Amino acid sequence: MRYGNVTKAIFLRRPNRFVAEVELDGRIETVHVKNTGRCKELLLPGAEVWLTAPGTPGRKTKYDLVAVRKSTGVLFNIDSQAPNKVMKEWLETQDYSKVIPEYTFGDSRIDFYMERGEEQYLMEVKGCTLEVDGIGYFPDAPTERGVKHIRELIHAKEAGYHAALAFVIQMDGVKEVRPNIEMHPEFGEAMEEAAAAGVEILFFPCHVEPEELVIREPKIC
Repeated sequence: MRYGNVTKAIFLRRPNRFVAEVELDGRIETVHVKNTGRCKELLLPGAEVWLTAPGTPGRKTKYDLVAVRKSTGVLFNIDSQAPNKVMKEWLETQDYSKVIPEYTFGDSRIDFYMERGEEQYLMEVKGCTLEVDGIGYFPDAPTERGVKHIRELIHAKEAGYHAALAFVIQMDGVKEVRPNIEMHPEFGEAMEEAAAAGVEILFFPCHVEPEELVIREPKIC
């Protein structure tokens, strides 16, 4: 998955979860943050960030903030739309006869429905942007929606589907994601129940460049 029109800037502050102020070419620019999570360990004053300019008519902000370099030197993609985009590209290389995004199952829209022969698959995708000591954690903010999706995957497994919860790891050097039970204990409980029910837990390590996010070899938990 690649971006066009990538521009480097310096992060200044984040007035709310939707926008940030950055220094760009000597001026202060208000930009859209493509991640409503907290990202408090990433978006620190003085951090290097990368912006894209989608050119969408009628926008209030010209730029989207999509990547940031952590104080450790590691580059993070923080675009919350990127995991589904890169996953769709990857799934289309995996010999499925159908790959359908945003598939309605039960009371939820699951990220992907796939078919291979007579087999049916459902996959929910979560992007991981929180790293502590080389381990990824999810979520970085409470997510009742995420818990609901896991429950639906359990129901899908009981109904005969292959079901998977997939974490796209939006940084280099991390191969595992654990539930952030301090932030949202219920999410951790739901993950445990899903694994016990036979839902696959998949980790997708990625390589990150300012203009690119690439999936490496996935890992099944």
